[in-house]
Amino acid sequence: MAELRKSKLIKHEIIKTATALFLEGGYSKTSPQMIAKELGISTGNLTYHYPTKEHLLAVLVEMLCEFQEKLIGYEADKGLGPAMSICIELMTVAAACEENEAARDFFVSTFQSSMCLDYLRKSHVERAKRIFAEQCKDWTDEQFIEAEILVHGIDYATIISSNALLPLDVRIAGALNQILNIYNVPEEIRREKIERVLSMDCHGLGERVLKEFISYVENTIDDAFDEMINNRKKKD
Repeated sequence: MAELRKSKLIKHEIIKTATALFLEGGYSKTSPQMIAKELGISTGNLTYHYPTKEHLLAVLVEMLCEFQEKLIGYEADKGLGPAMSICIELMTVAAACEENEAARDFFVSTFQSSMCLDYLRKSHVERAKRIFAEQCKDWTDEQFIEAEILVHGIDYATIISSNALLPLDVRIAGALNQILNIYNVPEEIRREKIERVLSMDCHGLGERVLKEFISYVENTIDDAFDEMINNRKKKD
């Protein structure tokens, strides 16, 4: 049992450290050796828990999806609605990638990882079914999957595009218009939502949400470890 607790503690610390390194220095520039050195463990110990760097990225993507769901709920509580929350989500990610090279590297890497992309698509398909149920009443599961493939392509293009080609607000407006149109949102409503999104401080939101995600990962890991310790005390 002591070995199990030690193993879980190491896994928690690995994720916390990897998150900091990925989002501060960049996923591509962070090696397993760097993570192991930061933790003071061997690379072999690290790869025992997470065989590849992509496995670490996949864990973070799962946590990112959970974080985004919480943000959607928070924005909905403010009366913005889930569709509007998705628009804000794309804007904040695009803005964070525009301002922060490490963040851009992280998000681009998630799109380039088949492991992460499969999880993202499954998660976002279920989200789309819930949010756009009224606009897509007669859609089959296959149609939602096809739509999400298109949406991911638009998201990716928005993130990797350089501001030398198109300004951020133009890219965001174009992407949101295409995405909402895919899900049969009427033009008038699309225009209203896009105008509302563009009226916000996208750069400030992008920076704030990125910091909140890092804090979310740290707090989630700490809470999980505290729960493990408390459960062990109850058994003892």
